[in-house]
Amino acid sequence: MSTSVAPAPSLDGSTTMAEVLARFPGAKRALFARYHIGGCSSCAYGDEETLAEVCERNEGLPVDEVVAHILEADEHDRALLIEPADLAAALAETPGPRLLDLRTREEHEAVSLPGAELFSNELLQSVFATESKDRLVVVFDHRGDRALDACAYLAGHGFRKARALRGGIDAYAQEADPSLPRYQLEFED
Repeated sequence: MSTSVAPAPSLDGSTTMAEVLARFPGAKRALFARYHIGGCSSCAYGDEETLAEVCERNEGLPVDEVVAHILEADEHDRALLIEPADLAAALAETPGPRLLDLRTREEHEAVSLPGAELFSNELLQSVFATESKDRLVVVFDHRGDRALDACAYLAGHGFRKARALRGGIDAYAQEADPSLPRYQLEFED
């Protein structure tokens, strides 16, 4: 399996929080987990605030330390991703990966990957109870926005080969299987 993921973008104290979250999707989780920043109204931040301003408001946290933490968390997140082409190759293997679809029932019924199972709490309990922790388990959504959190959850429960599909089924349709229909949800940009 290839692990060619683009290098992390740059980050410093002058970067706005909107840019931080766009460049580093796991930054929100990382900031809250270590510094309790962004999880509630008392520690929230605005999109226009810079990282340095947020650090200053939160007990004068050292910007360099926070930047290093975000970059380290991003590197960890990137290790949990699987590229669309790599998933296509894995689907051709026997046994193939277990595919967990985080999208809505309507999206799943409209377009899906072969063998994908629609995520539910019951399915999660079944995976915990019966699935080998060494099997490739790939979670995906529409554009990769939520899959990383679900993947991190599985990895935290010992699933060593849990991966999130980079870019979701949309990237898969563009990069690995153009026969899959693409779609846009009404509330997406």
